[in-house]
Amino acid sequence: MTDSEALFTKYYGRVLRYMYRASGRADTARDWTQDVFLRVSRATVPSATDGQLAGWLFRIARNVVLDRGREKSRRPHEVPHPDVAIAPASQETAAAVHEALEALPDLDRDVFLMRELAGLGYDEIATACDLTPDAVRSRIHRARLQLRGQLAAPIATQRAGPLRLTRD
Repeated sequence: MTDSEALFTKYYGRVLRYMYRASGRADTARDWTQDVFLRVSRATVPSATDGQLAGWLFRIARNVVLDRGREKSRRPHEVPHPDVAIAPASQETAAAVHEALEALPDLDRDVFLMRELAGLGYDEIATACDLTPDAVRSRIHRARLQLRGQLAAPIATQRAGPLRLTRD
């Protein structure tokens, strides 16, 4: 097994979750994740510790997100709506979370998603985003506070709304 295949096996799910939240769409997340691992397969995988490799991989993932954001700003089109098939929350809650994440500064959103969805440690995120671990902690804290403030009202409204019975 090559180094890039080993990285794919170990990190595919984590990269896909990060890409889903970064893009808001399952099909886009799969495309972007494929692009990440295509770039990895073309690169020389550095010989490093697992944490350093995760940071290197997520730096590539973040660059894909930034590249796609630049492409999107050059040719604007309709605003993506979160796919409900992947998100277990209600449509209203999923839309509120997506909006709140979009309102975060790009770097704060990236470090938050890498921590909460990809499960990266502070050192790995620092490597991926070219920050110090203390700066990562600060940005994650700031992002959590901003998200908490933005999501308090929509979640309270959701809880106070009528009880919905669903069938699985």
